[in-house]
Amino acid sequence: MAPRSHIFHLLIIIVLVYSMISPCCSLEDEVQPNINDIHLFSDPDRETGFDSRAYPSPFLSSDGVSSDMAEVIEGGISSYLEKLAAESAAKIVSVKSYGAKGDGESDDTKAFKKAWDEACSSGAVFEVPENKKYLVKQIRFEGPCKSAMAVQIYGTILASDDRGDYKKDKRHWLIFDSVDDLVVEGGGVVDGNGKIWWKNSCKVHKSKPCKEAPTALTFYNMKNLTVKDLNIQNAQQIQVSFEKCEKVEASNLTVTAPGDSPNTDGVHITRTQNMQLSSSVIQTGDDCISIESGTQKLKITDITCGPGHGISIGSLGDGNSEAHVSDVVVDGAKISGTSNGVRIKTYQGGSGNASNIKFENIEMEDVKYPIIIDQNYCDKSKPCKKQKSAVLVKNVVYQNITGTSATDVAIKFDCSESHPCEGIVLRDVRLRLEKDEVAQALCNNVELQQIGTVSPSCPDIQDL
Repeated sequence: MAPRSHIFHLLIIIVLVYSMISPCCSLEDEVQPNINDIHLFSDPDRETGFDSRAYPSPFLSSDGVSSDMAEVIEGGISSYLEKLAAESAAKIVSVKSYGAKGDGESDDTKAFKKAWDEACSSGAVFEVPENKKYLVKQIRFEGPCKSAMAVQIYGTILASDDRGDYKKDKRHWLIFDSVDDLVVEGGGVVDGNGKIWWKNSCKVHKSKPCKEAPTALTFYNMKNLTVKDLNIQNAQQIQVSFEKCEKVEASNLTVTAPGDSPNTDGVHITRTQNMQLSSSVIQTGDDCISIESGTQKLKITDITCGPGHGISIGSLGDGNSEAHVSDVVVDGAKISGTSNGVRIKTYQGGSGNASNIKFENIEMEDVKYPIIIDQNYCDKSKPCKKQKSAVLVKNVVYQNITGTSATDVAIKFDCSESHPCEGIVLRDVRLRLEKDEVAQALCNNVELQQIGTVSPSCPDIQDL
């Protein structure tokens, strides 16, 4: 906890700034404190032992405004207070201090757990030192914590490759659970060590039973989350997942696994609202980005994708379930060598909708199906039974999408007979085969507008 005198200094800063930048209004006009909290404002000198009358203002210089105050005026109160907080020497809890060896062979799980418990309970920074490789079994970094938290991963966290270590929870390796106001960064590596899982996957060996495998890094039930400057690789299955989160910023992620590694979705997003994902490189064996039910207000920018299965919304409606995805924007992506480009996939028999979606400013290179909506998606071992109900796909815009298709069909709208796709727009789309050969568009059960230059165009659709 910050010393009382430091808290009082911050209160003085706020009062002075408001008096300088808003002379027409008093602080009391802006903030109406709860009457039950009025004691917080009474006689701060007596509470802190600080005599404000004995000291001149630290903000004034010979020209009337110090550089610190100019910074406040230019950047605002919040940014200045954040700077002060950053300059305060935060306590750092290193896993090394709790006995982690970082030799890549010793089990450092207990050291990680003890370090996390200390950092979470004290509001300290949790640190994984650089130039070390820490072998860690299943672990849950659980909140709530005392205050906002920072996790700095500089070294490598390596997963155990003993599948017996995952008996308690077959779905997760590292999971952050219910930790609000969290920043995870550092430029280090999260390595799922997934080869043993891939070798035993039914997707690789059809004779083997299909079993669950862990997600390497999961953020669950989080609010105000920032994840940046991380390398996530070789996941057992999904690489990094955001589940049931609100207000998320993820950026500068490098997510990699071999192109033939099964089910290794790069970034998985489900039941998450108000998220931005930007400036990331994703090379994996399944969807670069998979967006599932419950996702709303998602913006994705500056993504490099490939190899993999492209950027996918879905699958939705599996097992006759209800699914909802809305207000998704993908603006700026380079997709190369993937089995799909931008895709919406839903099972027959589901319900709900995928709506208000925009894909724009995307470059395709050697992509098998650059643009695809598939309302008859099926990944089962047996053919999926034909059903009447479907997840409705509506209000989807494809704008300024260019490049090359690896198959004759560059645009494929395979929509439901009972619930056709509605409000689909192609605007300035130019996709071709290699050597500038003409590609095709297949369009079934779709309400479509084509605006500007659209090639290939859907037959029997009038361009606008």
